[in-house]
Amino acid sequence: MEIFRDVVLARRGDPNPAILFEDQSYSYAQYVDASLVRSAFLLDQRREGPLHVGVLLDNVPEFPMWLGAAALAGATVVGINPTRRGAELERDIRHTDCQLIVTEARHAPMLEGLDLDLPPDRILDIESDDYLRALEPHAGADVPDVTVEPRDRLLLLFTSGTSGAPKAVICSQLKLALVGQSIVGIAGLSADTVAYQVMPMFHSNALFAGWSPTVVAGGASALRRKFSASGFLPDVRRFGATYFNYVGKPLSYILATPEREDDADNPLRYVFGNEGADLDIGRFSQRFGVPVQDGYGSTETGASVSRSDDMPKGSLGRAPEGLVILDSETEKECPVADFDANGRIVNPEEAIGEMVNTQGPALFEGYYNNDEANEKRMRNGWFWTGDLAYRDSEGFIYFAGRDFEWLRVDGENFAAAPIERILSRFPGVVLAAVYAVPDAEVGDQVMAALELVDPEAFDPDAFERFLHEQSDLGTKWAPHYVRVTHHLPITQTSKVQKRKLRAERWECDELVFFRPNPEAALRPITADDAVALRREFEARDRENLLI
Repeated sequence: MEIFRDVVLARRGDPNPAILFEDQSYSYAQYVDASLVRSAFLLDQRREGPLHVGVLLDNVPEFPMWLGAAALAGATVVGINPTRRGAELERDIRHTDCQLIVTEARHAPMLEGLDLDLPPDRILDIESDDYLRALEPHAGADVPDVTVEPRDRLLLLFTSGTSGAPKAVICSQLKLALVGQSIVGIAGLSADTVAYQVMPMFHSNALFAGWSPTVVAGGASALRRKFSASGFLPDVRRFGATYFNYVGKPLSYILATPEREDDADNPLRYVFGNEGADLDIGRFSQRFGVPVQDGYGSTETGASVSRSDDMPKGSLGRAPEGLVILDSETEKECPVADFDANGRIVNPEEAIGEMVNTQGPALFEGYYNNDEANEKRMRNGWFWTGDLAYRDSEGFIYFAGRDFEWLRVDGENFAAAPIERILSRFPGVVLAAVYAVPDAEVGDQVMAALELVDPEAFDPDAFERFLHEQSDLGTKWAPHYVRVTHHLPITQTSKVQKRKLRAERWECDELVFFRPNPEAALRPITADDAVALRREFEARDRENLLI
């Protein structure tokens, strides 16, 4: 039974390129040797407890080297999200029992002042002389003499659920090898593949759909620190990239760049990802002359839906055997959706439920150090995705949003509760509710409803200044829409009725502020703005989300 350690060792001595980065190039032989050095250092630095190393880096060569090191040493890489801040970042690191942190100069200041229970010499800056000196004694290290089992943890990747605190999804040595092998078959990767890797490597998409299958195939990973829409095509041509993986909005951003007659003159052969907008998938394929396969999946890998040629517009694809839509309270299957002449669902209350894999956990291996979340995710032996959907009479699944306590913006999951705690600090706030509303292109946008002592006195400029001053506000967390009110709708048990808030969105009878674009300041939304927003959804065939 091949595990990912075997995958890495199979590349030892291979002269083919493994990593391309800016003007640097590493062969697989160099890559494996570098991973061996770091694995020896890691084992030498081991202390009591789980051997977890937190990696807080951009997409630079050191990231895959530490992934290789963990695979060889039987250790675990914790992917640390650099968009997290303050107490939330501290909690992520402490929750996952990191013994070491590997970072770089641009991210190191984020760790200052945090109580990580780590001495300074266990926070490693890859750009420092101390780091090079620490690795030097392990030059030429051989394969570690350790026993690594298929189910040993290799990765802990954060996602977010309804509890408010991020959950660390476990990925074993076996799972990463299996996922990598699967994508190799789907995308037709081989030793001559050059995979353009711009999705952040702390995220499952980069590792499951990008890096691991490329190593399995023996192809090269062309790394870029961070995604750039304008840099996409020049990079693809420069590196000779044949494969590109994505999650969320990258297709939309790339399509927004000026079109040129020679866009299709590029080496791309295949694009694979999830959460691309329907309209953008076809436009991207046509403009750049490359097939694009988009599907539904999650970090947990407990359920998936693949697109098909016969699928209706707006659908995720046909439900595979065992994937059903259930009422989360009664655990009964929801009735099929009924549609009007315009294709709009007319029975959302009955038809929308949670996507559930009744055949079991699939590749889901649980959350680290979170029994409560594991029990919730695997009720009755079924995998409850936390995602809302409905199905038509032909068995096609339509995504209807996510559980109201968590959001997905630009391909990143995060919970509402930490944002609510931050917004509650704003002077005059009695109660803050944060929830997802659909984005016109793909995924969600953050909407906040604020119960204020004096809603009429709300100052959007002061609120903006407040947001900029909050060191623990994640980079994706700032509300795109802000609703101000005297009273939030609450249940008899004093819980905010987020379902009602989300259903009303910005089309309500209270004052709502919004950002016309991500860089703009908040301003009151007008009736004309609301009409224009609805037209954006119509233009992208996403009006079904405005139900």
